[in-house]
Amino acid sequence: MKSYRKELFFNTPTRRAFINITPQVEEAVLQSGVNEGFCLVNAMHITASVFINDDEQGLHSDFDAWLERLAPEKPYSQYHHNGFEDNADAHLKRQIMGREVVVAITNGKLDFGPWEQIFYGEFDGKRKKRVLIKIIGE
Repeated sequence: MKSYRKELFFNTPTRRAFINITPQVEEAVLQSGVNEGFCLVNAMHITASVFINDDEQGLHSDFDAWLERLAPEKPYSQYHHNGFEDNADAHLKRQIMGREVVVAITNGKLDFGPWEQIFYGEFDGKRKKRVLIKIIGE
């Protein structure tokens, strides 16, 4: 069985962002040489997410508005976690959107359903963060 590991790095200029990382993950699958297997994509920070959904700007705006209603950034005083950093809302948003995704690899390609794409979700940006891609298979 083959194993391949790659890291992606992000430093968004805004506090929150959604970035389509499908092309980078597809490139990693190609580099791995795995024809049949699995690809794990994992946000390596507790205030960021990796998720699968449609690449449509209106939907991304809806995600942002919905998450902000569920876990508003301000007032910071509403959260017990805030102290050293004012990012409790980012932890909650990450919990909702998820830590990682696993996608099957079939015939050397990510085996997606219609419209599916992989996204990095940033909820406490303006600093360097990373995403792990781990591919295993034959």
